[in-house]
Amino acid sequence: MTGRDDDALTWDGDDDPTLDLGASEPGVEAGPADAESIAPSDAEPPDTATAVLPDGYTAVGKGSEHVGSAEATAEKTPMGNTELIVLGVLGGVYALFAIGWLIGGQRLQGWRPFLVTDAMYQGSLWLAVLAPALWFATVFLLTRASRTWVRLAWLAAGVVLLVPWPFVMIGAVGR
Repeated sequence: MTGRDDDALTWDGDDDPTLDLGASEPGVEAGPADAESIAPSDAEPPDTATAVLPDGYTAVGKGSEHVGSAEATAEKTPMGNTELIVLGVLGGVYALFAIGWLIGGQRLQGWRPFLVTDAMYQGSLWLAVLAPALWFATVFLLTRASRTWVRLAWLAAGVVLLVPWPFVMIGAVGR
Protein backbone atom coordinates (compact mmCIF):
# COMPACT_ATOMS: atom_id res chain seq x y z
CA MET A 1 0.00 0.00 0.00
CA THR A 2 1.55 3.29 -1.07
CA GLY A 3 0.90 6.54 0.77
CA ARG A 4 -0.24 9.76 -0.81
CA ASP A 5 3.14 11.34 -0.13
CA ASP A 6 4.75 8.87 -2.53
CA ASP A 7 2.69 10.03 -5.51
CA ALA A 8 4.62 11.48 -8.43
CA LEU A 9 2.47 14.59 -8.50
CA THR A 10 0.76 16.43 -5.70
CA TRP A 11 -1.83 19.09 -6.23
CA ASP A 12 -3.04 21.95 -4.12
CA GLY A 13 -5.88 20.60 -2.02
CA ASP A 14 -4.64 17.00 -1.85
CA ASP A 15 -4.93 17.21 1.93
CA ASP A 16 -8.71 17.52 1.62
CA PRO A 17 -10.24 14.70 3.72
CA THR A 18 -13.17 14.35 1.31
CA LEU A 19 -10.78 12.96 -1.31
CA ASP A 20 -10.32 9.79 0.75
CA LEU A 21 -14.02 8.94 1.05
CA GLY A 22 -13.79 5.24 1.74
CA ALA A 23 -10.77 4.64 -0.45
CA SER A 24 -9.10 1.95 1.63
CA GLU A 25 -7.18 0.53 -1.33
CA PRO A 26 -5.17 2.40 -3.93
CA GLY A 27 -7.15 2.99 -7.11
CA VAL A 28 -10.56 2.78 -5.41
CA GLU A 29 -12.50 6.00 -5.53
CA ALA A 30 -15.39 6.89 -3.34
CA GLY A 31 -18.81 7.04 -4.92
CA PRO A 32 -21.84 9.20 -4.18
CA ALA A 33 -23.07 6.78 -1.54
CA ASP A 34 -19.83 7.16 0.37
CA ALA A 35 -20.07 10.95 0.18
CA GLU A 36 -23.55 10.90 1.68
CA SER A 37 -22.38 8.73 4.54
CA ILE A 38 -19.76 11.29 5.49
CA ALA A 39 -22.00 14.36 5.00
CA PRO A 40 -25.34 13.40 6.58
CA SER A 41 -28.43 14.73 4.86
CA ASP A 42 -29.99 15.94 8.09
CA ALA A 43 -27.10 18.27 8.89
CA GLU A 44 -28.06 21.76 9.98
CA PRO A 45 -27.47 24.56 7.51
CA PRO A 46 -24.37 26.59 8.28
CA ASP A 47 -24.77 29.72 10.32
CA THR A 48 -24.94 32.71 7.96
CA ALA A 49 -22.82 34.77 10.33
CA THR A 50 -19.93 32.34 10.00
CA ALA A 51 -20.49 31.16 6.43
CA VAL A 52 -19.78 34.25 4.35
CA LEU A 53 -18.22 34.02 0.92
CA PRO A 54 -15.90 36.73 -0.38
CA ASP A 55 -16.96 38.99 -3.25
CA GLY A 56 -17.10 37.21 -6.59
CA TYR A 57 -17.81 33.71 -5.20
CA THR A 58 -21.13 31.90 -5.44
CA ALA A 59 -22.21 29.01 -3.25
CA VAL A 60 -23.59 25.99 -5.12
CA GLY A 61 -25.02 22.68 -4.02
CA LYS A 62 -26.93 21.54 -1.01
CA GLY A 63 -27.32 24.24 1.64
CA SER A 64 -26.05 27.01 -0.63
CA GLU A 65 -29.13 29.12 0.01
CA HIS A 66 -28.00 29.48 3.64
CA VAL A 67 -24.54 30.78 2.75
CA GLY A 68 -24.31 34.55 2.67
CA SER A 69 -22.02 36.76 0.64
CA ALA A 70 -19.94 39.72 1.70
CA GLU A 71 -22.02 41.96 -0.58
CA ALA A 72 -25.25 40.89 1.10
CA THR A 73 -23.90 41.44 4.61
CA ALA A 74 -22.80 45.01 3.87
CA GLU A 75 -26.21 46.62 3.71
CA LYS A 76 -26.39 49.72 1.58
CA THR A 77 -28.27 52.44 3.37
CA PRO A 78 -30.41 54.74 1.25
CA MET A 79 -29.87 58.48 1.28
CA GLY A 80 -31.57 60.31 4.08
CA ASN A 81 -34.01 63.17 3.65
CA THR A 82 -31.43 65.78 4.63
CA GLU A 83 -28.92 64.54 2.08
CA LEU A 84 -31.56 64.47 -0.65
CA ILE A 85 -32.62 68.04 0.12
CA VAL A 86 -29.01 69.27 0.20
CA LEU A 87 -28.28 67.50 -3.11
CA GLY A 88 -31.38 69.08 -4.64
CA VAL A 89 -30.40 72.55 -3.48
CA LEU A 90 -26.82 72.12 -4.71
CA GLY A 91 -28.12 70.72 -8.01
CA GLY A 92 -30.25 73.85 -8.38
CA VAL A 93 -27.24 76.04 -7.60
CA TYR A 94 -25.22 74.22 -10.26
CA ALA A 95 -28.05 74.67 -12.78
CA LEU A 96 -28.15 78.39 -12.00
CA PHE A 97 -24.38 78.54 -12.40
CA ALA A 98 -24.66 76.99 -15.87
CA ILE A 99 -27.26 79.60 -16.82
CA GLY A 100 -25.07 82.33 -15.31
CA TRP A 101 -22.08 81.20 -17.38
CA LEU A 102 -24.22 81.24 -20.52
CA ILE A 103 -25.65 84.71 -19.89
CA GLY A 104 -22.32 86.14 -18.72
CA GLY A 105 -20.52 84.58 -21.67
CA GLN A 106 -23.02 86.06 -24.11
CA ARG A 107 -22.51 89.47 -22.52
CA LEU A 108 -18.75 89.19 -23.18
CA GLN A 109 -19.18 88.69 -26.93
CA GLY A 110 -18.54 92.37 -27.55
CA TRP A 111 -15.14 92.06 -25.90
CA ARG A 112 -14.28 88.80 -27.65
CA PRO A 113 -12.27 90.25 -30.60
CA PHE A 114 -9.83 91.80 -28.15
CA LEU A 115 -9.33 88.62 -26.17
CA VAL A 116 -9.46 85.45 -28.32
CA THR A 117 -10.53 84.20 -31.75
CA ASP A 118 -14.11 83.14 -32.42
CA ALA A 119 -13.45 79.38 -32.34
CA MET A 120 -11.58 79.60 -29.05
CA TYR A 121 -14.31 81.75 -27.54
CA GLN A 122 -17.14 79.42 -28.53
CA GLY A 123 -15.29 76.35 -27.26
CA SER A 124 -14.45 77.95 -23.93
CA LEU A 125 -17.99 79.33 -23.56
CA TRP A 126 -19.57 75.90 -23.93
CA LEU A 127 -17.01 74.29 -21.64
CA ALA A 128 -17.80 76.93 -19.03
CA VAL A 129 -21.54 76.33 -19.43
CA LEU A 130 -21.10 72.55 -19.08
CA ALA A 131 -18.59 72.71 -16.21
CA PRO A 132 -21.15 72.90 -13.36
CA ALA A 133 -23.14 69.94 -14.67
CA LEU A 134 -19.98 67.93 -15.27
CA TRP A 135 -18.67 68.72 -11.79
CA PHE A 136 -21.96 67.70 -10.15
CA ALA A 137 -22.20 64.43 -12.11
CA THR A 138 -18.55 63.55 -11.58
CA VAL A 139 -18.66 64.16 -7.83
CA PHE A 140 -21.94 62.26 -7.54
CA LEU A 141 -20.58 59.22 -9.40
CA LEU A 142 -17.09 59.13 -7.88
CA THR A 143 -18.28 59.48 -4.28
CA ARG A 144 -20.98 56.79 -4.32
CA ALA A 145 -19.07 54.60 -1.87
CA SER A 146 -17.81 57.51 0.23
CA ARG A 147 -19.33 59.06 3.28
CA THR A 148 -21.93 61.78 2.91
CA TRP A 149 -19.68 64.56 4.21
CA VAL A 150 -17.05 63.77 1.54
CA ARG A 151 -19.62 64.14 -1.24
CA LEU A 152 -20.99 67.35 0.22
CA ALA A 153 -17.48 68.77 0.72
CA TRP A 154 -16.62 68.21 -2.95
CA LEU A 155 -19.92 69.71 -4.05
CA ALA A 156 -19.33 72.75 -1.81
CA ALA A 157 -15.84 73.13 -3.30
CA GLY A 158 -17.44 73.15 -6.75
CA VAL A 159 -19.82 75.90 -5.68
CA VAL A 160 -16.84 78.04 -4.70
CA LEU A 161 -14.75 77.20 -7.78
CA LEU A 162 -17.42 77.46 -10.45
CA VAL A 163 -18.91 80.88 -9.66
CA PRO A 164 -19.93 82.46 -13.00
CA TRP A 165 -17.64 85.50 -12.76
CA PRO A 166 -18.73 87.13 -16.05
CA PHE A 167 -22.31 87.20 -14.79
CA VAL A 168 -21.27 88.40 -11.33
CA MET A 169 -19.06 91.20 -12.68
CA ILE A 170 -21.16 92.39 -15.62
CA GLY A 171 -24.61 91.09 -14.73
CA ALA A 172 -27.48 90.29 -17.05
CA VAL A 173 -27.93 93.87 -18.19
CA GLY A 174 -24.34 95.12 -18.22
CA ARG A 175 -23.09 98.65 -17.84
